[in-house]
Amino acid sequence: MNLIDYSRPSAKHRKIATSFRDTSLKDILVLACSLLKEVLAKPLNLQDQCQQNLVMQVLKLVLNCLNFDFIGSSADESADDLCTMQIPTTWRTIFLKPETLDLFFNLYHSLPPLLSQLALSCLVQFASTRRSLFNSPERAKYLGNLIKGVKRILENPQGLSDPGNYHEFCRFLARLKTNYQLGELVTVKEYPEVIRLIANFTIASLQHWEFAPNSVHYLLTLWQRMVASVPFVKSTEPHLLDTYAPEITKAFITSRLESVAIVVRDHLDDPLDDTATVFQQLEQLCTVSRCEYEKTCALLVQLFDQNAQNYQKLLHSASDITVDITIQEGRLAWLVYLVGTVVGGRLTYTSTDEHDAMDGELSCRVFQLISLMDTGLPRCSNEKIELAILWFLDQFRKTYVGDQLQRTSKVYARMSEVLGITDDSHVLETFMTKIVTNLKYWGRCVPVISRTLQFLNDLSVGYILLKKLVKIDAVKFMLKNHTSEHFPFLGISESYSLSDFRCRTTFYTALTRLLMVDLGEDEDEFENFMLPLTVAFETVLQIFNNNFKQEDVKRMLIGLARDLRGIAFALNTKTSYTMLFDWIYPTYLPILQNAIERWYGEPACTTPILKLMAELMQNRSQRLNFDVSSPNGILLFREASKMVCTYGNQILSLGSLSKDQIYPMKLKGISICYSALKSALCGNYVSFGVFKLYGDNHFDNVLRAFVKMLLSVSHSDLLQYRKLSQAYYPLLECLTQDHMSFIINLEPPVLMYVLTSVSQGLTTFDTVVSSSCCTSLDYIVTYLFKHIAKEGKKPLRCREATQAGQRLFHFMQQNPDVLQQMMSVLMNTIVFEDCRNQWSVSRPLLGLILLNEKYFSELRASLINSQPLPKQEVLAQCFRNLMEGVEQNLSVKNRDRFTQNLSVFRRDVTEALHSDGHTEPCSLDMMS
Repeated sequence: MNLIDYSRPSAKHRKIATSFRDTSLKDILVLACSLLKEVLAKPLNLQDQCQQNLVMQVLKLVLNCLNFDFIGSSADESADDLCTMQIPTTWRTIFLKPETLDLFFNLYHSLPPLLSQLALSCLVQFASTRRSLFNSPERAKYLGNLIKGVKRILENPQGLSDPGNYHEFCRFLARLKTNYQLGELVTVKEYPEVIRLIANFTIASLQHWEFAPNSVHYLLTLWQRMVASVPFVKSTEPHLLDTYAPEITKAFITSRLESVAIVVRDHLDDPLDDTATVFQQLEQLCTVSRCEYEKTCALLVQLFDQNAQNYQKLLHSASDITVDITIQEGRLAWLVYLVGTVVGGRLTYTSTDEHDAMDGELSCRVFQLISLMDTGLPRCSNEKIELAILWFLDQFRKTYVGDQLQRTSKVYARMSEVLGITDDSHVLETFMTKIVTNLKYWGRCVPVISRTLQFLNDLSVGYILLKKLVKIDAVKFMLKNHTSEHFPFLGISESYSLSDFRCRTTFYTALTRLLMVDLGEDEDEFENFMLPLTVAFETVLQIFNNNFKQEDVKRMLIGLARDLRGIAFALNTKTSYTMLFDWIYPTYLPILQNAIERWYGEPACTTPILKLMAELMQNRSQRLNFDVSSPNGILLFREASKMVCTYGNQILSLGSLSKDQIYPMKLKGISICYSALKSALCGNYVSFGVFKLYGDNHFDNVLRAFVKMLLSVSHSDLLQYRKLSQAYYPLLECLTQDHMSFIINLEPPVLMYVLTSVSQGLTTFDTVVSSSCCTSLDYIVTYLFKHIAKEGKKPLRCREATQAGQRLFHFMQQNPDVLQQMMSVLMNTIVFEDCRNQWSVSRPLLGLILLNEKYFSELRASLINSQPLPKQEVLAQCFRNLMEGVEQNLSVKNRDRFTQNLSVFRRDVTEALHSDGHTEPCSLDMMS
């Protein structure tokens, strides 16, 4: 009942599951609980495997009952930390009995670990019961029983030595705070003792960091939410978090520092290498750490000073003790991460000027460490410390640098005394100096380079910050010296993998934003900025002409394409984009065309070039609306047409590809071509009628290439690969909207392929795809309807248009099932599915009904006759209401009326079909 059943519509499956919930599920739960009571009454023979298996299946049965999807929540809403169990009200009596919770707590204490963890899993669900199931006194009593159970487990912790039990118990604790407010928890009689036990349990868990590390997330979640709730507690009862939260923070800090020596000496996996987990834990700790912040700050200052001094001694020591230095660097990395975390915690917790001053104390030490580390480059370097420093800088940026910053912030008081940093402008200078240093010396370390560039990119968003940044010498240096000589990651050495070149796009996006601040219409300044790329392109041109070092030129072109894409992305004004276009056309675009022709079978080369072309075609912020006297729009489209045609023709020569090769080798490039073509067709900067008028075949060629590539792709692949479907269907929408003559003139098999793809796309769960399909279908149906309406009114001037419409009409007459199938799909969606784009569905449906009134009548009769007699008249009235006031035309007013009627129809039909919780097995799938 909980699994998706693809043999029937999802809404219908949901109705069956709901009926099962209402008629059977409670009885199953009661039966399973009664069997578990018998297990407790008759001691289990642990040696008997059959008995163990039986108890396991009964516990799983209870767990499945509690995990039942009671209200049909979608998968993306069922994250573990957000889950609330929507127990039916009829189950209240089961949950109000204290014996129910006692049963599972007793089972936990009585059963072996393999079974007891299932009992804890059930308790996790009991702790997640929706609050509204109880009134306030009942909820308090229920919570009290849960807390008593927690206390009993913590007072007898033997079972928690099992990783499965430990993990489920951590989940159980997290769910308590997810579902209950701190104000409710503190009123429980056992709260002071239980919070002490939980704190001790958490501290012990943090100290044994190597034991079930994935479970720590739930404990930190509990404390994070507890501390975050402190400002909202109205109860007079003490919450005691000011006592225990600093201890939790201290345990986390000291345990991480102590782990470094064990990791290094025993050659264990370093937790710092799992950055996703580290970031997640630090983001949880940041809130906890700000509770009684004075204690945390004092501890960090003491530990930082002590470890920094030890590190300096080791660096100046005559003996080279590599292991000790590695340990000390690991500890410093953790400390920098932790300082960044507590500074970032200012945004999540109420802060005072004193707290800001403490942040300044801590930040001073990290900035001093940055100077120490940078003076040792390149001889002395540590990747983990560098990554930690970038984390700290980003947290400091979010907290103390920005448009909303109070200039009087006390964070700068201590920093001014020690470092001479008096405000955020000085901090920005430090940021940019660090960025330039990293880009100079860490070119071979992809993690450091990519994180540094992401930090630069984040800094370059926001006009006020940009105005400050462009005044900094380090920024001026970058704008004038963005070459591999100064920044090695821009080189083409074979020591860099081609995938590492991706970071260059981020670099040039940020750099171009900085350039744009004062660029205006200064073409000379733009030419100077582009000079390194000009030199690179001239080098490529020379190599092409002399036909040598092909591998080098390929790597250069990949880098240049990624650079230019970053530049093009940041140029959002007509003036600046025109400068780029004048620079790249006509001199350098042919080089990219040549590259596509030569290396069409190498996605590492073609993908960046095609993505660059797709970016150039984007009319973002109307940047491509050239002057009326400019042919640039047409020239740009001609170049894009050549590239798409070249790629399309060449890629089809690869023949059949294996399943694992077809997307990277072929479909990815096709999806980018479709995306570029869609941008051109919808950009409103090219008058496509001009091409036919002047005998230019570039537009016809690219449409032919579109068809060739499309026919080489199966319908299943169109829907299976999301990027491909989200490029193809919006492109088809543009074609049906503005280029219907092209659609109509397709060969019948091609047109059938297109219409079949639309029909299949209507049923997908991706609303982008299904909405585009509805819109495309609406344009086709509207064209056909208008043609039929004009039959008999054929003035001479409309003869060509009439002939085109006649072709479509004849095709539909020969293939009547095409539109009938789509009408059936749309009606199914309205009646049985969870229709998320009802407006989009309604627009083509009216045209389909008007074109196929006989088939619509058959569908209507099929649905009505499949229902019991009492429902048939109700459904018949629903269908009469659907067409009430709807005229035989497709005017906007008439469409709007039908859309309103359809909304009421869907509501009424749903109520009629499912009024008794039971639906006859019917469907409006194809009548055949």
